[in-house]
Amino acid sequence: QVQLVESGGGLVQAGGSLSLSCAASGSIFSIKAMGWYRQAPGKQRELVAGITTGGNTNYLDSVKGRFTVSRDNAKKMVYLQMNSLKPEDTAVYYCAADRSNSAGHLDDYWGQGTQVTVSS
Repeated sequence: QVQLVESGGGLVQAGGSLSLSCAASGSIFSIKAMGWYRQAPGKQRELVAGITTGGNTNYLDSVKGRFTVSRDNAKKMVYLQMNSLKPEDTAVYYCAADRSNSAGHLDDYWGQGTQVTVSS
């Protein structure tokens, strides 16, 4: 089993920055791609950013140039630096990981989620 625990998030004004972190534990040898999804109220969950073990990344179009995903392979941690935040970025952000090494496919393991709220 794999456990993913997010930290960070919170409330920030539009234009501000937040950083999310996610630590994996358990059977971490099975983890390849890692990243972040988000789900806003009344909307479907969407992939925000993914990253492979080799550092290849995949971003949601609306966050390109503002968000940066990174990882520490040795520590099995993944990070999301969010800059120039907008009210439409408000959502619950979920850490995700997968046994495949595809930055666009993160379905095997999920964290509990952390709330990000951007005020206008």
